[in-house]
Amino acid sequence: MIFETHAHYDDDAFDRDREQLLASLPEHGIGRVINVGASVETTASSLRLSERYAHVYAAVGVHPDEVDGLTEETFAWLRDQTRRPKAVAVGEIGLDYHWQKDPGEQERQRTWFRRQLSLARECGLPVIIHSRDAAEDTMQILRDAGSWEVAGTAHGKKSGNVQGVIHCYSYSPELAREFVKMGYDIGVGGVVTFKNAKKLKETVQAIPLERILLETDCPYMAPEPHRGERNSSLYLPCVAEKIAELKGVTPEEVARITWENATELFFSCGEACRQTNGL
Repeated sequence: MIFETHAHYDDDAFDRDREQLLASLPEHGIGRVINVGASVETTASSLRLSERYAHVYAAVGVHPDEVDGLTEETFAWLRDQTRRPKAVAVGEIGLDYHWQKDPGEQERQRTWFRRQLSLARECGLPVIIHSRDAAEDTMQILRDAGSWEVAGTAHGKKSGNVQGVIHCYSYSPELAREFVKMGYDIGVGGVVTFKNAKKLKETVQAIPLERILLETDCPYMAPEPHRGERNSSLYLPCVAEKIAELKGVTPEEVARITWENATELFFSCGEACRQTNGL
C-alpha cells in the first residue's frame, strides 16, 4: 500500500468525481491520504473530507501565500482544529518568495511561519513545510525553532519539539542532507519523473530511502507519462517506480519503506511528541 502524504482533494478540479475517486483509492493500493490545508477555508474542507473517509486524514495550516487570512481570531480557530481526532499535522506552512518580493510581506510570512511552528510544538503535531525560493530563511527559522534537538528514533531521526517534511523539495542535495540532519523528511512527487529534474533526482540518490515520503500535491504536478493531466494519488506508482530506479530497489520496497516513514512521522512521532509535552 502507498501512503499519500500531500493532496488537495478539496480543490475545484475534483468537483465532478471527488466522492468516487476518494472512495476508490484503497482498492487501487492507496491506503492513506493526508489532505492538506492551505488557508483557513481549505483547512476546514480538509477536515470535512477526513471525517467522511476512514483512510483520509487532515493537515491544518495556512500557506505563506494565504497568511493575509490569518488574524488572532482565525489563528485561535486554527489552534482549536489541531485537537480534532483526524488532524495529523500542521501544514502547509512556510515561506514562498517566488511571487512575493516585497520585504514587508516576506516578513509577514516569516512571522506567521514562526507562529505556526510554535503551534505545532504546542499541540504535538509534525509540520508540512512549503519552501520556494526561500531556502536560507526557511533553514534559519527551523534552526531557531530548535527542531533538531534531543534523541534519535528508529529511523535515525531526531525527535525534538517539531518534526516534519519539506514538501515538494526543490533545493540542492547538499541542503537536503542538512534538513535530514535536523530531523526532517523530504517530500518527493511527480517532478522526480521529469527529464529536467536533475537536482531532485540527485537528492533522492543522496539521502536514505528512510527519509523520503511519497506525495502528489494533486491536482498539480502529475508525473510522466501523465504530465499536464489532473494529478491524483492514482499516479503515485509512477513516482515510486522512478525512486526505485534511482535507488536500485523495487517499487514495492519503495512503497513499503515510505509507508513506514509516513506512519512514523504522522502517527508515532506525533504521539511521542504529545506525550513528551504532556498533551
